[in-house]
Amino acid sequence: MNDVIVEPVLAGVEIVGSSVSSYPDILTPEALAFVATLEREFRASRKHLLAKRVERQARIDAGEMPDFLPSTRRIREEMSWQVGAIPDDLQGRRVEITGPVERKMMINALNSGANVFMADFEDANSPTWSNLMQGHRNLRDAIAGTISFTSPERKQYRLNDKVATLLVRPRGWHLQEKHMLVDGEPISASLFDFGIYFYHNVRDLLNKDTGPYFYLPKMESHLEARLWNEVFELAQDELGVPRGTIKVTVLIETILAAFEMEEILYELRDHIVGLNAGRWDYMFSVIKKFRRRHNILLPDRSQLTMTVPFMRAYTELLVKTCHKRGAHAIGGMAAFIPSRKDAQVNEVALAKVTEDKVRESSDGFDGTWVAHPDLVPVAKEPFDKVLGAAPHQKHRMREEVSITANDLLNFNIPNTSITETGFRNNISVGLQYIESWLRGVGAVAIFNLMEDAATAEISRSQVWQWLHHENATLVDGRRINLALYRTLVDEEVKKIERWIGTEAFVSSRYELAGSLFDRLVTQENYEEFLTLGAYTYLD
Repeated sequence: MNDVIVEPVLAGVEIVGSSVSSYPDILTPEALAFVATLEREFRASRKHLLAKRVERQARIDAGEMPDFLPSTRRIREEMSWQVGAIPDDLQGRRVEITGPVERKMMINALNSGANVFMADFEDANSPTWSNLMQGHRNLRDAIAGTISFTSPERKQYRLNDKVATLLVRPRGWHLQEKHMLVDGEPISASLFDFGIYFYHNVRDLLNKDTGPYFYLPKMESHLEARLWNEVFELAQDELGVPRGTIKVTVLIETILAAFEMEEILYELRDHIVGLNAGRWDYMFSVIKKFRRRHNILLPDRSQLTMTVPFMRAYTELLVKTCHKRGAHAIGGMAAFIPSRKDAQVNEVALAKVTEDKVRESSDGFDGTWVAHPDLVPVAKEPFDKVLGAAPHQKHRMREEVSITANDLLNFNIPNTSITETGFRNNISVGLQYIESWLRGVGAVAIFNLMEDAATAEISRSQVWQWLHHENATLVDGRRINLALYRTLVDEEVKKIERWIGTEAFVSSRYELAGSLFDRLVTQENYEEFLTLGAYTYLD
């Protein structure tokens, strides 16, 4: 990194590693002062809630199992409250596309025909300083309608007249932004991403009859949702816009949050419009939270479908909870990337995508996620058949659904196993994704799937669990141990080198990626997020 640069007009605020003058349109004194206000107001609360996560994990390691909270029973049983008014451009959400805040990908996503585009500062974005700053410029230009891109082949990309409604996902509460210090400490990455975007764009968004809309990730309790609500209230007051202007959708992507869905809706009721079934992070959360429980061992990632007991219970409860409170229920990700060369691969994969979206639309979901523009019409068709001209199906109350704590915690999955193919896939995906992330690319097509930090987390977490679980064996009876892991890693690395060529391999970041992955899966202590340690290697 370069030398620390201190802006003399802002007491206690430092930008590390890059001059403010490189991004004068983003790092204005007024925007930095606004973000610093948020950080100073909520730093202590955020740290307190992160400490609560550690305490909760210790209790789970000691044998405690999650349950619905007795202390909030009144909120769940009181039938009168509903979420607040939902803007017109968030009423119809049958297909949503996600992607990083990269210029070309943003244009393609906004033009894709999806109802919503979620621009992602989190799992699909490698948070280099240049990625973050350029991402904010891209968002500003997209809102203005002036965003464009010219490829090296001179192909032009511009916005269509009709584009998707824009939502932005800031990073989670657990992450810091090391490039901005307030009073000598790195600030919350959540507050940085939210604050910079909100400060620069709220007026322009409102002038275009839309608004500052967000997706909120990685929460583990309704108290973390309450903190977000307090942030929104202060932010709106500071900039003189009415409370309730901000609208959010919360990703239910941790198993602890699944037990507090109604409470999360309640805490954010003036600002929330829906919940999303964040399936990949949810699976990662299950592995992470119960990593020390020797009666819980999950099979290959490919066998963890949405119909296994604990995933089925979670999605059924999400739809029922949302519709009970007047909120949208948004389904999970279809991560398939269509092949330009293999029609048979496409036929099989697209049939699975269709089956998944038929199930979601039939279950009462109001919309769903895709990762690639080519999947928009595939996902849209089942929802069109169910919804017709209606924007959603919140009238379906799903009163027949009754989900208990035992249902959410039913990890017994018949006829599944750990295979050598699954073990190898986790190793290869983990290595390829981390290497890409270290190069500043956070959304990566690997084996015809769009991989991001969430799927990489599943990969490395499963390898860690299998190596540290006393009963982990492959389907052929072989014990999963360090010797087997070392053999497979060596072979998978050699495969990658053959695929990309020796010259490219030597100039890549695979040596560092391999070192990071090896530490993550072999050390006794499990690291909560792979990006926490890897972040130190980003510029």
